[in-house]
Amino acid sequence: MPVNLYPAIDIRGGRAVRLRKGDFDAETAYDADPLDAAKRWVDGGAKWLHVVDLDGAKDGAQANADHLRRIAELGVPVQTGGGLRTADAVAAAFANGVERVILGTAALESPELVDELVARYGGGRIVVSLDAKGGLVTTRGWVHTTDQTVVSVATSLAERGVERIVFTDVNRDGMGEGTDLTGMQELLALDAIDVIASGGIGALSDIQDLVDLQHPRLDGIIVGRALYEHAFTLPEALGIVAA
Repeated sequence: MPVNLYPAIDIRGGRAVRLRKGDFDAETAYDADPLDAAKRWVDGGAKWLHVVDLDGAKDGAQANADHLRRIAELGVPVQTGGGLRTADAVAAAFANGVERVILGTAALESPELVDELVARYGGGRIVVSLDAKGGLVTTRGWVHTTDQTVVSVATSLAERGVERIVFTDVNRDGMGEGTDLTGMQELLALDAIDVIASGGIGALSDIQDLVDLQHPRLDGIIVGRALYEHAFTLPEALGIVAA
């Protein structure tokens, strides 16, 4: 089964940016208008877009809804996260035209919200982002580390009807040094929930390493900085995941 490739568009202060290791003080801006980045990836053949409101992730309320709506209007399915901590915020994101919403902090701090949203929208449209440091889940824009392991949380989410998670090793995010293959293999071994890999993709070989796992639960791979900095082209990456 082909693996999806998700070009990332992280929005902060109205611009398309990338962080290193989730550090808001280690930001690089790439596009003054995030729509320009979205158009570039769509023109390159993207079948999905991954949009994160970094202001929302840090402050708890979406701040870039207008940009999200404009990107969704391009017609390519969008999954989005950042600041989605209430049912009303999720409803607003869906009203802006996205296909999936991604919960982070809310999924850990308000598990009843996850249950409500899965019941309302279905487990396929509610994704949970499990961002980890040392195997422990982090919240609130990666600034707070919990005592819950990624595997235990993923198991619980699967039991409650969530069909898909995004797994990010924060210490690798934006570094271009490869993904946490061990962590990915542990999650895939659960064989209970689909996993999207995020963080650390710096070369085509990193994408190939994930594809070579040949696991049906590997839903896709999120790629950010490497595309923005021309480590490889989007068509090259799409060629690997479609093989």
